[in-house]
Amino acid sequence: MKVVSFYRFTRVSDPAKLQAALQSLCEKHGLLGTVLVAEEGVNGTLAGGEKELQLIFRWLEKELALTEPIDGRWTEVDEAPFQRMRIKVKNEIVTLGRPDIAPQAETGKHIEADDWNKLIADPGTLIIDTRNHYEIEVGSFPNAIDPGTDSFRQFPVFAEELAEEDKDRPLAMFCTGGIRCEKATALMLDLGFQEVYQLQGGILNYLENVTDEENQWQGECFVFDKRVAVDRDLAEGGYVQCHACRRPLSSEDLASADYREGVSCPKCIRTLEDDRATRLEERRKQVALARKRGEEHIGAKLDRANRN
Repeated sequence: MKVVSFYRFTRVSDPAKLQAALQSLCEKHGLLGTVLVAEEGVNGTLAGGEKELQLIFRWLEKELALTEPIDGRWTEVDEAPFQRMRIKVKNEIVTLGRPDIAPQAETGKHIEADDWNKLIADPGTLIIDTRNHYEIEVGSFPNAIDPGTDSFRQFPVFAEELAEEDKDRPLAMFCTGGIRCEKATALMLDLGFQEVYQLQGGILNYLENVTDEENQWQGECFVFDKRVAVDRDLAEGGYVQCHACRRPLSSEDLASADYREGVSCPKCIRTLEDDRATRLEERRKQVALARKRGEEHIGAKLDRANRN
């Protein structure tokens, strides 16, 4: 089975109409995943047969009157990392909170994986990880700046503060698959930075195209599906996700006394409200009972030990 992630910033005149037609077409061809549709474009990840996925791409290109084909990021998996097919209409396909920023008009210079290492090796370059803090905890490039955000909507505050300090240094910016960088680099240009670069295709494209000897990535890469994270070979990594706060958890986190499967982890134990903790504890008991019966509780994901 193939999994493909893609996005395209382009004008969508009727997002609701596109949503209905795309939902029907994806279901007809047995695809699973999520696609966001907004007036600024489309952004999604789909799983299914390669022939069926290519059909969706050709259909989108025709519907959106694109002059260039959609370039997706393809991986192969044993099973779909999604449980259903959802097409959602949003205000933005990636939420920055700055609807005036238009990446389709101007964005940073795209740098291929082969040239990325040279760019980030320059001590004069500011390397900026545009992802959220919990993603950066899992892995990043050496010397990359963590903006300290919990959501991409908070990134403009970091960007404006950086613009007040120094607009003359070149910026090397990256994210998981490239879409956040499209907006982030466009924002930086709008704020007056002159030399702005972005990693073409994001971290995942980099990991796919560099050799082990050239690979500068440290740790794993957080992904927004049930794999939680992938390693340098793009295989499923060693993290699981906390049901309460959705943060990625390492083996050390799982060994903590603050970790209770389906209830809490060391990263949320002190902020978890008592009533929510009670509900999650009850859910944990129901999941445990279901497992004893050889079943999987609705909405529960078996931990790695139970799935192997």
